[in-house]
Amino acid sequence: MIVTLIVVCEVGFWVLLAAGLATRYLLKMPRAGMALLLCEPLLEVLLLVVTAIDLKNGADPSWRHGLAAVYIGYTVGHGHRTVKWLDGHAAHRLGGGPPPARPPRYGMARARHEGSVWLGSVVAAAVASGLLLLAIWYVGGDGNTDSLRSWIFFAWRAAGIHGLIALSYAIWPKKPPQDDPAAPARDPEKVP
Repeated sequence: MIVTLIVVCEVGFWVLLAAGLATRYLLKMPRAGMALLLCEPLLEVLLLVVTAIDLKNGADPSWRHGLAAVYIGYTVGHGHRTVKWLDGHAAHRLGGGPPPARPPRYGMARARHEGSVWLGSVVAAAVASGLLLLAIWYVGGDGNTDSLRSWIFFAWRAAGIHGLIALSYAIWPKKPPQDDPAAPARDPEKVP
């Protein structure tokens, strides 16, 4: 049941997002569209409540409960940026607004961007870990909570891998090609 609810929450996220953006830009009802977009966190609250009820009713803690916590953490860590990114594109395509700013492609600006995205993964791992620790406490010493503990390790391992990838942009910053018009202008006297 938990896995089905996770799938329903993911589908619901995209349905609410599409409905909110369509209401906001196609129907020209920005407040109603914003209200639909603000309903999205309710899906995660629903998932959290159902997971807690499932554990309360005596279900053995399993990978499904861990997956629910990681899903909620991911939504908290990256959901806002996803909605903001799609809202910018919808405003441009459907609302006649300016094109959204693209993330930097080169140099330390790209490294800073990747670092901020990585911070979303750290928030996701922290939220998931907090929820999993609460579930472990909730179940108590009588239940087998090894699967929940393994999800904590999974969340931080994913954040660590993402951190290494983000760090690689700072250690080896990508240089713009010579013929890229978006690249910063170079001083001809300083070019070797």
